[in-house]
Amino acid sequence: MNILAIETSCDETAVALVRAKKNSFEIIEDLVSSQIKVHQPFGGVVPNLAAREHLKNLPLMLKKIIKKNKITPKNIDLIAVTQGPGLIPALLIGTNCAKALAYAWKKPLVGAHHIAGHIYANFISSCHCEKQNDEAIPQKTGSPRFLRSLAMTKIKFPILALVVSGGHTQLILMKKHMDFKIVGETLDDAAGEAFDKVARILNLGYPGGPIVSKIADEFRHSAKARLLNQSTTFPFFERSSQNSSKSDFSLPRPMINSDNLNFSFSGLKTAVLYIVRDNPKILKNKKLKSELCAEFQQAVIDVLVAKTLKAARKYKPKTILLGGGVSANTELRRQLGEAIKKNLKNTLYSIPDTRYSLDNAAMIAVAGYFSVFARSGVAGQYKLAKNKKKFENNWKNLEADANLSLREA
Repeated sequence: MNILAIETSCDETAVALVRAKKNSFEIIEDLVSSQIKVHQPFGGVVPNLAAREHLKNLPLMLKKIIKKNKITPKNIDLIAVTQGPGLIPALLIGTNCAKALAYAWKKPLVGAHHIAGHIYANFISSCHCEKQNDEAIPQKTGSPRFLRSLAMTKIKFPILALVVSGGHTQLILMKKHMDFKIVGETLDDAAGEAFDKVARILNLGYPGGPIVSKIADEFRHSAKARLLNQSTTFPFFERSSQNSSKSDFSLPRPMINSDNLNFSFSGLKTAVLYIVRDNPKILKNKKLKSELCAEFQQAVIDVLVAKTLKAARKYKPKTILLGGGVSANTELRRQLGEAIKKNLKNTLYSIPDTRYSLDNAAMIAVAGYFSVFARSGVAGQYKLAKNKKKFENNWKNLEADANLSLREA
């Protein structure tokens, strides 16, 4: 079956054409238009500006993907769109566009949860296959990239997912497809939000995550870091004491020893603010900036890794997944993997391709697919079966929801 997917939850306009075949997903086309330059002067995403850009870009992207792949209503079986959570002005553009297409083409429509999309990005893994001919939707010249679902091969339930993004930091337990139980979440700022705020404090620009990570890596590879053998090499929770770090900066690891699985990053951001306030020379010293970024990044990673291990010991998952925009962070990917390998020897660790860590429509197609099939127990079948009429009428009923609960996904 062919799925046309749309994602407009924040500041990325994304459209994808995905073919689901047995236990695999072939990404025929995956387009993403970034709005970073539009929002940079404001230091963050402006909802109405994001909606305006979606309104401008989405029709052009749909026209491109339809023309390039010779899409007609006959060769589309399902339309998937991000229903929420996200910025309501942005979500409205995507959902209304999807509803209009579903009505005009008389096609089933499914709303996907954005966080579910980030989780299901892990069910996409890149490999190569031989070119296959198809008259309706022809392949690109040469060997196309083929992305296969890992759901029935490597990834096993129960799953513990750590989702880390600009708006969410959550630990989610899944005993089966589309069965989500939030076992831990941030009580204030999300990790990605903290990265952006620290970047703003240090006058590093927007978006903050990639910039802070890049500067932190510069310090990790510096002569001083090698000399001190400091916290960027040995995670906090594996050190013998809090004072074993020899870094010039020492930041807290909020809630790392708490009895629950929740997070808090607001105080960590405030600690950076106080350090800069008391040491204004940091803003003019590249080396001090990089060292502070390294300590901040490590503090976030230490908490994320420690809480994930704690949740894993409690719930004993067979697989741990990493998802969300911050999952593109190289150090988080590496250190979480090393911690799982050392402490949870029989647990599979899965991370998405960095392309699919960020907001994209391919992950929405996969989440939409499982939303249709998994709940009715027909994940291996490729018809909309008994639910077809319900999804065909979704153009009437589907509404964007900025606060959509994962439990309602």
